[in-house]
Amino acid sequence: MARKNNQTEKNRYRWLIYVLLVLVYIWAFAGIPLDGIKETAGQITKSIFAGLFSPDWGYVYLPDGEDLLRGLLDTLAISILGTVISTIVCLPFAFWAAANMSRTRWISGPGKIVLSFVRTFPEIVMALLFIKAVGPGSFAGVLALGLHSVGMLGKLFADEIENMDQGPAEALTAAGATRLQILWFAVLPQVLPGFLSYTLYRFEINLRSATILGMIGAGGIGTPLIFALSSRDWDRVGIIMLGIIVMITIIDLISGALRKKLV
Repeated sequence: MARKNNQTEKNRYRWLIYVLLVLVYIWAFAGIPLDGIKETAGQITKSIFAGLFSPDWGYVYLPDGEDLLRGLLDTLAISILGTVISTIVCLPFAFWAAANMSRTRWISGPGKIVLSFVRTFPEIVMALLFIKAVGPGSFAGVLALGLHSVGMLGKLFADEIENMDQGPAEALTAAGATRLQILWFAVLPQVLPGFLSYTLYRFEINLRSATILGMIGAGGIGTPLIFALSSRDWDRVGIIMLGIIVMITIIDLISGALRKKLV
């Protein structure tokens, strides 16, 4: 009898949750201004899809100007440099924030706060700040991705350090090893595969982010994409989108295969 009552209460809570979710969706969709759709929306949508399915293949390579290949390589270079910079910079912050690398939480606590503070700002906000500081171009994109990734990579690295096996480090400590020897022979061999895996994963994210940052002037393929969208050159938009899809797919396959070997 008690089980039956418990099951009845669970069903009531479940239906209550369903009703609340339905009400939330109704409230959200009710706020959409449907009268804001233009009369030419259907025609413009048709033109967009027509351009996407008939891309401008001549834009793939232009001997005397900016083309798809140069834009994709620029985006790839921005993401690589941003990832390398963030990986190097975040290492001391990761060891600072790891609780098992310090004697008290008064030391590791501020490190976690710093990494959380850096993660607060989206890369697009940082890109706008760096564009004002150093001017539009790829350098601003590299700085934005490099600084923003420090927060996330530092947190992931710190978690990897905290989850490692303390046995080898304790054995070396008992044998009289220095902190540098413990770090080199006990800590790094355990955390390095995880570090490399997280770095590859972050590189995949940065590659997508670099495309978006280019649309606000931070270099890469996003710059010609926003120009093509502004001029409604849908054929060029189609070939740029196709190039982005192909590049990201290839990078994802390569990165995924490498991460499987590392983990």
